[in-house]
Amino acid sequence: MVPLIAIWAVMALSLDYGYWIALLLSLPAAGLVVRLFMIQHDCGHHAFFKSRRANDLLGALIGVFTLTPHGYWRDAHAIHHATSGDLDNRGIGDIVVLTVREYQALPRWRRLAYRLYRNPLVFFGLGPVYVFVVKFRLPLDMLRRRWRLLPGVLLTNLAIVAVIALVGFVVGYAEFAMIQVPITMIAASIGVWLFFVQHQFEATSWDKAADWDFHRAAVAGSSYYDLPAVLRWFTANIGVHHVHHLCSRIPNYRLQDCLKRVPELRRINRVTLLESFKCVPLTLWDEERRRLVSFGALARDRRSARAERAPD
Repeated sequence: MVPLIAIWAVMALSLDYGYWIALLLSLPAAGLVVRLFMIQHDCGHHAFFKSRRANDLLGALIGVFTLTPHGYWRDAHAIHHATSGDLDNRGIGDIVVLTVREYQALPRWRRLAYRLYRNPLVFFGLGPVYVFVVKFRLPLDMLRRRWRLLPGVLLTNLAIVAVIALVGFVVGYAEFAMIQVPITMIAASIGVWLFFVQHQFEATSWDKAADWDFHRAAVAGSSYYDLPAVLRWFTANIGVHHVHHLCSRIPNYRLQDCLKRVPELRRINRVTLLESFKCVPLTLWDEERRRLVSFGALARDRRSARAERAPD
């Protein structure tokens, strides 16, 4: 929090010398917001401190910086961990993934809607901003069933408004927006990207509930995102995601120790930074091949099937 506030203050002072300075500084500032979110993530698993109360207090405080109501996100993310890779229990705390059969059975307008949702400009651009800025202000997907989460959501919203009002009064509301909007947009996109790569790689794993196994889904359905050291620090080792899903009570500052003690884990579902960009087109789960496939691959399969059926 301290370096983030310091960079934010420098960005405010730099506006008199050129907006480009603030824009350059928005990248490390966004990186610090991502790291804060990962600490909040550990707090949600009650893993950062031994004390459950300390985890929830710090998580709620960080939630003002990350625009994320802690109690809501904690419960939604717990559902994600309990159902990750389960085809019969999708919809809370995860990315919408359709199987090939489900996609082909949709009417044309719903197929177009899904393709728009999975378009990279929407998925990594507009979508993250919508989630963190709009959806998290009143996340009805959970509040309909768990109204006890509502006070925490409203308190987070009030705290965010108070911070905007106070800081905007000091530096100017237009200046506040000039500084904060790029930070929020970059941090939100990075956060969604990380969550995407952690589960949306070609050899991931999905099963029907009858065949689903927690431990197999944790290891086979989560990647080891092998990032350079500086990015590992900003992302708080969340790339060691298969270990995290096996045991979410391991704090981020112990995940690298797990890789050192069990080096075989380094070879399971390893995805490098360059390789991760190949995950972007993967949009549909092929139950027969047990692979994520792209819309393009599905179209090629259709053309091949038609060619085989055509008379000589």
